[in-house]
Amino acid sequence: MGFAAFLAKLFGSSKKQAQVLCIGLDNSGKSTIINHLKPNEDQTEDVVATVGFSVEKFTTPGVSFTVFDMSGQGKYRDLWEHYYKEAQAVIFVIDSSDKLRIVVAKSEIDMLLEHTAIQSRRIPILFFANKMDLRDALTSVKCIRLLELDKIKDKPWHICASNALTGEGLHEGIQWLSEQLKSGV
Repeated sequence: MGFAAFLAKLFGSSKKQAQVLCIGLDNSGKSTIINHLKPNEDQTEDVVATVGFSVEKFTTPGVSFTVFDMSGQGKYRDLWEHYYKEAQAVIFVIDSSDKLRIVVAKSEIDMLLEHTAIQSRRIPILFFANKMDLRDALTSVKCIRLLELDKIKDKPWHICASNALTGEGLHEGIQWLSEQLKSGV
C-alpha cells in the first residue's frame, strides 16, 4: 500500500468499491435509473433496452459503484445468476405500473432469494418501485405486500418509490445502499 493510500484509509477518504447487480423485468426502468445516477457528462440522451448486460460506473460520497445492468427480457434472465456470487448488493427495479406482471417480478425475487449464492449471504437489496408518476401505479406499501418483501428477514432491504425520468427517489435509495455498503453489511 502506498503512502497516499495509507493516509486515505487512515483518514477515511478512500472510497469503498462495490459491485452491484441491477435486475428486474424488461421495461422496468433499470437502464434509465443507472443512466440518471451517472455523472451528467456520462449520461446518454436516448436509453435503449439492454441486450445481455452492460457495465456502468458512478460514485457517491464514500462508495464507487460498478453496476452490472442486466437485461430483464425472459431469454436473458438466466444470465443473472452468473453474477450473484460477485455481487455485493442488488438493485431490483419494479415497474409499479405493470400490475399484470407483478406476479412474474415476485417469482424472480423469490428465485433470487433462494439461489445459493445469495441465500447464504447477508447482502443489501434495494428495491425501486419505479414509474410511480404513472396513473394507477402501485404504492411502495402495496409493492411490499404483493411481493411479500416483509418476509425477507435475513438481509437488509429497502424500497423507494421512484421516477427514473426525473430522478425522484433515486438518490434516497442509493444513499441507503451506500450506507449499507460502507457499514460492511
